[in-house]
Amino acid sequence: MNTNASRLAALLLACVASLGFAHAALAHEGGEESVQPLMKQALGDAPGKNVMIATVTLAPGQGAAPHLHPGSIFAYVLEGSVVSQLEGEPPRTYRQGETWYEAPRVHHLVTRNASTTQPARLIVWAIVGEKEPIKLPLPGAPAPGASLPKPVTP
Repeated sequence: MNTNASRLAALLLACVASLGFAHAALAHEGGEESVQPLMKQALGDAPGKNVMIATVTLAPGQGAAPHLHPGSIFAYVLEGSVVSQLEGEPPRTYRQGETWYEAPRVHHLVTRNASTTQPARLIVWAIVGEKEPIKLPLPGAPAPGASLPKPVTP
């Protein structure tokens, strides 16, 4: 992991460690990932924008429906391994300690736990608009084995 990614990961982990509170987990219909919001903060230097920090847990073999994020996403793998594929790119497996970035509105075609026996957990740092959800389903893209999920809002 490069120096900037190491600093980002350390900052994210410090933010989570200092929170001292938790919200109820939000689980999608159809057995999709569990999203645990940890923090939402307005950005003073970017009016109308907020930062949201959340953990995302994928059970063994679990995946998420194809989706997009209205804002920028930074992800860090806390445990396990996750297969991710953004539109126009090949699938990539991210392991514990690795990070990635998703530009706003890029189609996230594949998100799944790489293991069928171990859970995977991420910390996600997102920049979202005041009234925007963190995640939207792609039109016409059903969840693996389920109906379309509802948007996840901070």
